[in-house]
Amino acid sequence: MHAIKPAHSKSNADATGPSRRAFLAGATGLVVAMALPIKGRAQAVATAQAAFAPNAFIRVSPDNIVTVLIKHVEMGQGANTGLAILAAEEMDADWSQIRAEQAPDDPSLYANLAFGVQGTGGSTGLSNSYMTMREAGATARALLIEAAAQTWGIPAGDVSVSAGVVSNDATGQTATFGELAERAATLPMPQDVTLKDPSEFKLIGAEGITRLDAADKARGKSTFSIDVMRDGMQVVTVLHPPKFGAVLASFDATAALDVPGVTAVHQIASGVAVYGADTFAALRGRDALVVQWDETNAETRSSQEIEEEFLKAARSPARVAENIGDVDAAFDQAERSFEAEYIFPYLAHAAMEPLDGVVEWTPDRVDVWSAIQIPTIAAPVFSSTLGVAPEAVSLHTMYAGGSFGHRATATNHFENEMAQVAAAAGPGSYKLQWTREDDMTQGYYRPLTVHRFRGGLDADGNITGWDNTVANQSIMAGTMFEQALMGDGLDRTSYEGSTDLPYALPARRVSWAQMQTGVPVLWWRAVGHTHTAYATETFLDELLIAGGRDPVQGRLDLITQDRPRDRAVLERVAEMAQWSGPGTGERRYGVALHRSFGSFVAQIAEVENRDGTPHVTRVWCALDCGVAVTPDVVRAQMEGGIGFGLSAALFEQLTLEAGGTVRERNFDAYRVLGLEEMPEIMVDIMPSEVAPTGVGEPGTPPIAAAVGNAWRAHTGQTPRRLPIIGA
Repeated sequence: MHAIKPAHSKSNADATGPSRRAFLAGATGLVVAMALPIKGRAQAVATAQAAFAPNAFIRVSPDNIVTVLIKHVEMGQGANTGLAILAAEEMDADWSQIRAEQAPDDPSLYANLAFGVQGTGGSTGLSNSYMTMREAGATARALLIEAAAQTWGIPAGDVSVSAGVVSNDATGQTATFGELAERAATLPMPQDVTLKDPSEFKLIGAEGITRLDAADKARGKSTFSIDVMRDGMQVVTVLHPPKFGAVLASFDATAALDVPGVTAVHQIASGVAVYGADTFAALRGRDALVVQWDETNAETRSSQEIEEEFLKAARSPARVAENIGDVDAAFDQAERSFEAEYIFPYLAHAAMEPLDGVVEWTPDRVDVWSAIQIPTIAAPVFSSTLGVAPEAVSLHTMYAGGSFGHRATATNHFENEMAQVAAAAGPGSYKLQWTREDDMTQGYYRPLTVHRFRGGLDADGNITGWDNTVANQSIMAGTMFEQALMGDGLDRTSYEGSTDLPYALPARRVSWAQMQTGVPVLWWRAVGHTHTAYATETFLDELLIAGGRDPVQGRLDLITQDRPRDRAVLERVAEMAQWSGPGTGERRYGVALHRSFGSFVAQIAEVENRDGTPHVTRVWCALDCGVAVTPDVVRAQMEGGIGFGLSAALFEQLTLEAGGTVRERNFDAYRVLGLEEMPEIMVDIMPSEVAPTGVGEPGTPPIAAAVGNAWRAHTGQTPRRLPIIGA
């Protein structure tokens, strides 16, 4: 079903007016004394023709600029800087000559070693590139040294490199990388390269390294897909069904086509697409649509109704994920037993930049500009939908204004919608723009989850029995990831963080009940750890206190000998916060320990009771993530992760009202933590020579539990339902 407006109202890309980015870039009058060091000049693609590209990750141009190609999308997590440092370290480059550039879509060169496809996620960006990028840098360095040796007629062993300068140790002759690039490009590739010993690192682990993307982002000069403009481009918005599972029955586009600037209206698989000369026209046209929806197969249960079903399942036997010792016997013999049920709501990703992207389709090729998180599975969508050869699809990966998992879906729902928008209208350029309300109401949420715990103590207060049943919807089931990531009918992401605990609990069982709803669910920053850390660490805290133990010392006594890194971060955070117990005054303290994505994090939260609600004033965080390649970025990730987790713990929830409509549609109802509510955060990174592990997500899981434990010190009750405060 299609409706086209006469040609006289065709799109005009120039009518979009000044962008937010243009405003920022031109707002020099508002920038006060913002001096930037020369070495901080941010990402600028080398203008000179590259003369030396020893591998897929490094280019050295004659103007002495080293461009490092980054295979992961930059979402604010510092991928550009972290990966570039790895290459620069082994090259012995000067940081001021380093630039970062997004690698093209090519899984044969740029596959994520953890996934096997080109993609970003799971806090793997830096960890799975640690050796690759170092080897790339070492290869380039070896070739530059050989080029210098041949130029000067000396053995390669007499050549050294420091801070981007190649030197003849005997004569003092020097050359830049750029001066050697042309000759280096003619040399055969070395078969083996030697990597530095960590004791020789100068950039890896150094403090004060300037992020490559920070200055341009602060100045509004960085380009996001929302900034992309193409000649003749139309802006498209889509009217989606009001409930999950509803489909279009009929629509009348007459009033929409009367809106100035609206050029066409087309039915697509996900709803009704309105095409306009600019965003304003497209949105006004969408508002004018008259639509009938078929809700025959829609999800009409409320969140409360879904919770009740999940609770019933959690109280029943479920599929066992971990079983150690005789749990039933342990409870039969327990001196005291305790029970607790926890409810975690649906959560939106709530990234600052709503989903958007530009697709340009000509008869023989397709170009796409968007912050696509898994390009390898996105590219075929455009090839198949628009009927072009796979090699004729070019994805231009842009910066993402946040994601937290939102831009990586197995269904490629947004990429599919972009392709359908183009297919419905014919060759041309189209910017598909979602609004905040689209982002909030169109699903792919953190799954609603219920935990049911039982714990048993003996006469001496020792924990003898532990039983945790998790009920939620699988993220992986029914997707392309099911075969690889689900085994024995278990979706590990549904309960990860609740098994393989560091504590010596002699009889413990973790079970999972797979639930079904019509709500599309997805990983959310730290995935299952976001609820398992809270339920596990608050229930453990209650049992320790019931047994007469101090929360920190009780945990230390339980940590097994084969988990020294868990022990070390817990001891360190207790030292940082000068832990002396949960406290009795106006400020109370809670602790939590959790491992996720290979990293170990312990946090202590200081919480005030302000008129009956918790206010977090300070957080101490100890982290072991292996080698901290960029300590500033690592600390920023911990701080951001703590703020993200604290926001969810205190305020965030996505609610299905009676009938299945989403209640929270924008930030006025979906409250997030304000800047003024951020606590003071102290982060300490444990020294390590172990290969790096994740930092993007591990800061998030423990904070809610630390706050929950501190709040129980105030009130005597652990919050069983999150968020603690609500909107």
